Amino acid sequence: MEEKKEITCIGCPIGCMLEVTLEYNEVKDVKGYTCLKGKTYAIKECTNPTRILTSTVKVKNGTTNMVSVKTIQDIPKDKIKECMDEIKGLAVKAPIHAGDIIVSNVAGTMVDIIATKDVPEHL
Repeated sequence: MEEKKEITCIGCPIGCMLEVTLEYNEVKDVKGYTCLKGKTYAIKECTNPTRILTSTVKVKNGTTNMVSVKTIQDIPKDKIKECMDEIKGLAVKAPIHAGDIIVSNVAGTMVDIIATKDVPEHL
């Protein structure tokens, strides 16, 4: 069974409109890309979509009450809700430094969530 999907590439600023032909969930053809990033993106997006997850976590005794966080690499798109559920209600103690691991192996993805900024301790 052949299926066609139209997606916009996010691999570079051009934003090519891609047409992906799939047969039994396998990519058979990609049209419309102007660079190889587009073809690579289309294949990945149609077979194993992933995203970088960004959010915030509460901070105890910090100069601010929240710290921005993100996954250190892509996670499967279908794991986003599970990852958010894991960090919901989480609170970390200041001081926090950019790059500190906030959650290891979030939702069993083998990917860590790290702080993206410093939050000094409130004195």
